[in-house]
Amino acid sequence: MRRTKATQPLKSKIEVPWDTTGVANAGSPQSMPLDQIVLPPTQPRRYFEESALKQLTESIKQHGILQPLLVRPVADGKHELVAGERRYRAAQELALTEVPVVIKELDDNAAFQLALVENLLREDLNPVEETEGILQLLALKLGRSIQEVPPLLYRLQRLENKASTLTHNVMGAPDGEGDEPTHNVMGETETPNLNLNDEPLADPDLKIVEGVFEGLGLMTWASFVKNRLPLLNLPEDILDALRDGSIEYTKAKAIAQISQLNERVEFLEQAIAQNWSLSEIKQRISEKKTRASNSQTESNNYKERFTVATTKLKKSRIWSDPKKRKQIEKLLSQIEALTSVE
Repeated sequence: MRRTKATQPLKSKIEVPWDTTGVANAGSPQSMPLDQIVLPPTQPRRYFEESALKQLTESIKQHGILQPLLVRPVADGKHELVAGERRYRAAQELALTEVPVVIKELDDNAAFQLALVENLLREDLNPVEETEGILQLLALKLGRSIQEVPPLLYRLQRLENKASTLTHNVMGAPDGEGDEPTHNVMGETETPNLNLNDEPLADPDLKIVEGVFEGLGLMTWASFVKNRLPLLNLPEDILDALRDGSIEYTKAKAIAQISQLNERVEFLEQAIAQNWSLSEIKQRISEKKTRASNSQTESNNYKERFTVATTKLKKSRIWSDPKKRKQIEKLLSQIEALTSVE
């Protein structure tokens, strides 16, 4: 399912902040044999929507490659692809012998960053890849591992929330004669000297993070922390469906509430096959929870009834009645037969 700007409002005001085509500070486009181009060992993008790739291939078949591929020189006279993997794949599918390229001298870090940015600015990038790509870009800019970035973002979020609370409390301090003093900040009756240039606003990591998100123009870093980072905690089967574009992330988050793997996988397949809306998904999940709750209640009622009956039976005088003892023996045999089947 192809994602559009209508279904992905976060990209509706996107602006390209960097030169992702490689035209700046590079030579003019030139033709290069396709077999001289190699893919990099680490690819920012791992999933390509089949239908979109077919459309691109058909377009290239009719009109040719309109935007050159960006490559950089590597060993053995080869050139490594930096940006334009979909065009590269389409050219392979069409068995083209030459493709237009722009050659640019780039080190490993710069090449990977350009590839990340080029992919992040694509409209058809799925939300999981977009989230992972932004984390990779942040890791490069911050000089940290990808695993260190989410905890750092959550730390910055806590610091910003703390600063916002302090600023709000200071606003409540007395500002005129006759006002009752307030004790909003550490019990002081005077307005404390809150330096808004202190943490977190002057945090060097925050400046870098803000710069990355301002440059991409996709969303704010606070929105990313709140709405996108939690996506990576979804079950792997849900993430796979998001990666291949089978389902929107709002629907995926709702389906992830189903804890049992087999039930969730079956529900997910039905939701995709029948194209259930988000409201339908939520309604069906609610009904499923209600049925499960009723079933559990019914089961508990049976257990309670059995406990009450056996308690009464122990205290009953029917043990002295031979006929009733035979009935109890018959019932016990039936119960033992039922439990032996399990």
